[in-house]
Amino acid sequence: MQRFVLRRNIQRYQELLGRETDAAKRQTMARLLIAAERDLAMMDATTEGVEPQAAFRSRTFSAEAARCIAEFEQRYAPSGKLYLLLDPGPGLPILDASDAYATATMTVRSEMRGRPLFEVFPDNPADPMADGVANLYASLRTAAQTRRPHVMPIQRYDVRDGTGTFVERHWRPTNSPMLDGEGRLGALLHYVEDVTQEVRARSP
Repeated sequence: MQRFVLRRNIQRYQELLGRETDAAKRQTMARLLIAAERDLAMMDATTEGVEPQAAFRSRTFSAEAARCIAEFEQRYAPSGKLYLLLDPGPGLPILDASDAYATATMTVRSEMRGRPLFEVFPDNPADPMADGVANLYASLRTAAQTRRPHVMPIQRYDVRDGTGTFVERHWRPTNSPMLDGEGRLGALLHYVEDVTQEVRARSP
């Protein structure tokens, strides 16, 4: 029922935003729309992961997850680039991350493992226009459903520092499915480039 209400609200806010000409009212509608999209993404990620029809249990400790983790540790973790490995099941648990990713996001690699993605990386609550959760979830779902990498536009997605304070960050993300020999989804590979300085340099 709650999912139905959120979808109806999203449709309603989109329609109102398309008709409204007053700047202040448009801003209010935009904030309501973003909040509803975030809530829906959080609900879907928590209850379904990225494959709602698969009805699989969390694979954190499964043989398939172990294969993906082994490949990640051998190929991606030592690369010096920013990689995150995700279980595609409910909650999108973090399976592993490269040290470079942990450093860039001011997190601890060992403390991320097994935790839901959006618990570790929530939207900045001080920014009512924060759309990182909704956009990232949509991209991960696209990658899972199409079985192809999905490149996101540059995305603002603030992260918390050691004190819990959110710090502005901008990223260029690519999300890719990790498939077995039969094309079944085993894990999701999240890769980002930190383009914060590039974005700031272009700002007036």
